Amino acid sequence: MNSPVASGPGAGQRRWQLPADVSGFVGRTDELVRLAGLLDRARLVTVAGPGGVGKTRLALRAAASATPAGGSCLVELSSLTDPELLPDTVALRLGLRRADAASRLEAVLGELRGKKLLLILDTCEHLTAACAEFVQTVLRDSGDIRVLATSRQPLHVPGEEVLRLGPLPVPGTDSGVTTDTGSGDAVELFAQRAAAAVSGFRLTEPDLPHVIRLCRRLDGIPLAIELAAVRVRALPIAELAARVETGLAAGTGTRRGSIGRHQTLHAAIEWSYGLCTDAEKAAWRRLSVFAGTFDMAVARDVIAASSATTGRPAAGDLPPEQADAVLSGLVDKSVVFPAGGSRYRLLDSVREYGAARLAEAGEDIECRERHLTRYLSLTRDFSHRLVADGQQERLGQLRAEHSNIRGALEYGLASACPQTDPDAATARARAAASARAAAKLAAALFPYWVMSGSIREGMRWQDKALDRFAEPSPERASALANLSLLGTTVGVAEAAGRANEAIAMAARLGDDRTHARGYLALHFALTTAGRYQEALEAAKQARWRLEALGAEHALRTLDMQLALTHVHARNFDAAIEHTQRLLRSLGPGERWLRGNAHALLALAHYQQPGGQAECENAACAALRATQEISNLVGEAYSLEVLGWLAADAGRYQRTAWLLGAAQSLWDRTGGRLSGSAVLDGYHQRSAAMAAGTLGAAKFDELHAAGAVRPLGQIATLAIAGADVLPELPDSRAADETSGWEGSEGLTTREREITVLVARGLSNRDIAARLVISKRTVDAHVNHIFAKLGLSSRVQLTIWLRDRTPVRLIDELSPAAHA
Repeated sequence: MNSPVASGPGAGQRRWQLPADVSGFVGRTDELVRLAGLLDRARLVTVAGPGGVGKTRLALRAAASATPAGGSCLVELSSLTDPELLPDTVALRLGLRRADAASRLEAVLGELRGKKLLLILDTCEHLTAACAEFVQTVLRDSGDIRVLATSRQPLHVPGEEVLRLGPLPVPGTDSGVTTDTGSGDAVELFAQRAAAAVSGFRLTEPDLPHVIRLCRRLDGIPLAIELAAVRVRALPIAELAARVETGLAAGTGTRRGSIGRHQTLHAAIEWSYGLCTDAEKAAWRRLSVFAGTFDMAVARDVIAASSATTGRPAAGDLPPEQADAVLSGLVDKSVVFPAGGSRYRLLDSVREYGAARLAEAGEDIECRERHLTRYLSLTRDFSHRLVADGQQERLGQLRAEHSNIRGALEYGLASACPQTDPDAATARARAAASARAAAKLAAALFPYWVMSGSIREGMRWQDKALDRFAEPSPERASALANLSLLGTTVGVAEAAGRANEAIAMAARLGDDRTHARGYLALHFALTTAGRYQEALEAAKQARWRLEALGAEHALRTLDMQLALTHVHARNFDAAIEHTQRLLRSLGPGERWLRGNAHALLALAHYQQPGGQAECENAACAALRATQEISNLVGEAYSLEVLGWLAADAGRYQRTAWLLGAAQSLWDRTGGRLSGSAVLDGYHQRSAAMAAGTLGAAKFDELHAAGAVRPLGQIATLAIAGADVLPELPDSRAADETSGWEGSEGLTTREREITVLVARGLSNRDIAARLVISKRTVDAHVNHIFAKLGLSSRVQLTIWLRDRTPVRLIDELSPAAHA
């Protein structure tokens, strides 16, 4: 997702794969035809309708058929609550990790400009003003972008076409309807979902009138029908229809300000809630605090509670040992839905209902506190084990929890005290405790903000912590130090001032850890400002304090920063010494510091006479490590240095496409080579040498080709020493390590190893080629087998043969031709 846009037809579809249908799509033939026509002639189309009517399903089905040249990119907005983060959310979905002072919106516009892409904004109704402004800007700036939105109301943007989506049609009892499928109406939907719930279920003639009555009572709303259909496991059709009818009549009455269909949906959800056990109701309520998808292990800790600890009635008891069974019951009842992998989700309407019941039960504060505590624990574990083996998996887990982390921070750093607690003093104390926990969460997330490319968002949460803690406090001092570190990364001028403020405050408070971290931040800020002697003095202060605290990771970070200082000050021997010391301290599974260290080592060797071989080895090692965790800045540095080396060796075609690939990453991350005039001089010299020999037109052609190729292919070719960028005869051949059906769970490195296994290389041969240990290859191969459900190298070779471009088949081992 973080690679440059692939060229050729279908490239975008591979990059932003739309979610697959997990259940059959029923009806909507006319709506699909109308929507396709609207998408052909309008640049903004909004599918508008009430909750639960199927807007998202219709939009995704239409997008899958549209096949625009640049692909379709889905941006889900249901978990987003802050309108200011809309551009960030779109940017991250597009794969942008922009870290400079320019706005995320500018990054998005730069990415979309000149592309033919269908951008799908799903669930806009709670952000209509922000979405309208964003869409207007995108359409005005990008001539070939089309936007498909789903919302309960139109965006009211000039040129907007609106498709009003209503419920599915319900036939009359005397309309001649039969039990045959294919009618595309509410009855067919019920029959399909019931058959999915009960193996062998068939809708019979005697049951048909009851199903029609049930669907009519539910107003043909798909979500309500699906919730009812799952109950055929427990009830005969006639009784189910009677209970639905009775439940809706007695359950809700009317809600002032609600239209009839919303009343019906609310009543259908309420009816489903009433059919749950007390434990399932408690879990449903408490799951509503999750803003996005959730992991079962995290959910277990948030929903488990007992009257002994909460003081609430025993009806809300849910012991931890029962949590898994209760969650499975909610999945079985179609309240909780699988969301891919080991993650689950609630539909928006179901979440909203649960949140209302949570507040009614007086459990919202306690549950949100458990939610905040659980994410603080998860993040601290990530921070404490930052350089341990398994770093890539832990980083992926935090990325999956991004929406929930936002929700926890928003709750904890809210300025107002909760009003639901009758004891004002208790309310203030609880709010203060939550704020302290949220400030600690924001601080513990520092490495995540940097590694995930969400630096501006990290700064925003530090600013909120400063607003919440206006007086001197450990929380304020910590936020100042982290704000300085993050600000330096994106070139904020006042970063050194923030660091000095943190140092002074921590000294007054006796906070030794933040005192040391303040000097670490000051050193970084002074380095980027070109004040090298002052930076070295700050580093001395940081080192003895960090050594006294036993802060091993911070000391490693200091070594990395000192290497940067010495590279910029042209003290290359010292830079190499610090990077090599850092590398010796890292385990085999660490990728973040390792990638950065190799990149710094490459820069130091490049500027030393006779260091070309060492420089190339370091740049390739950096590229391997940084690509595995999508460290775009590290990848860009690696490609830059390899481009310079190619120019020095007279390999100018290689220079052109390597610099083009690097530039596409610099555009995403906020400026070439962190603004270093010395390093940019090497870039300009290399580009001029290549353009002077190739000619400006040929250089520009190769430069542009490098910019749009998949990053996985560029990295493979760069490490292999290729001079010529291969032609792309068709979209399937665009990248031999992507686009394989059923391979979505494989990492870039696992795809690379899959190809080498299929070519007949042993694990030892693969290790030698990739310059990694055989044990690492063994682990990767086992992971590949487990993810693909295979058990042998022959099976893997045949699996790849059936999914690989024809031009690669001859390169595979003999097993592929069996």
